Amino acid sequence: MTGKAKVSLALFGLLIAIPTAHAIAGTQRVTIRTDDGISLAATWYEPGTRLAPAVVLVHMLHKNRRDWDAVASRLASEGIGALALDLRGHGESSGTLPEGEADYSVLVRDVTAARKYLASRGDVAPSRIGIAGASIGANLAVLEASADPAVVSVALLSPSTDYRGLRIDAAMKKYGARPALLIASDDDAYASRSVKELQKAAGGTREVLILNHAGHGTSMLGHDPDLARTLVDWFHRTLL
Repeated sequence: MTGKAKVSLALFGLLIAIPTAHAIAGTQRVTIRTDDGISLAATWYEPGTRLAPAVVLVHMLHKNRRDWDAVASRLASEGIGALALDLRGHGESSGTLPEGEADYSVLVRDVTAARKYLASRGDVAPSRIGIAGASIGANLAVLEASADPAVVSVALLSPSTDYRGLRIDAAMKKYGARPALLIASDDDAYASRSVKELQKAAGGTREVLILNHAGHGTSMLGHDPDLARTLVDWFHRTLL
């Protein structure tokens, strides 16, 4: 083999090793500090573009950020950053989980801290932030978004008008005309009823999707193969 041929092959090897814009993005484990001193574990899914929109992903009670892996990877591979966090007392985060009749509103601080973390990143567009939440995570998403105009889109999997004292009917009205996607399964009676009630709260874009026998929260991602694609398409429409 000639020297020129060796150089050409080496250059070819370099070229095929360079990731394209649509390659699976890398991940980074990050630690986020809340305003009351809790250390939250989170994973940042790198979109590979500068000033990209980003989505905070909030899990269900007694679950963790890994439930969002498939959605987060798809978002990042299509140019939308994703930040999946463990709420306090869950996964690798510090702190304790409120139990019994405790006030679950303290968990809103975790979502607020995640949103502030995105604002601190130089590669995230500060005016194009979304939140997706499941079950209690859906209620936390609405409560955070209603108080934060920087959040311009939400996707709620199995929200409840009242989850253990976390009422969101008033927060949904305060959220106003910003886009909201409300998803529930027909075998989840309370969530199905809640999304229909929440659709009426205030104006703006309120899209409701009722799935067939898909379960509750992020478990619906395993029962409906199209749901992850639906979520990615939603944030494409409302953040890009």
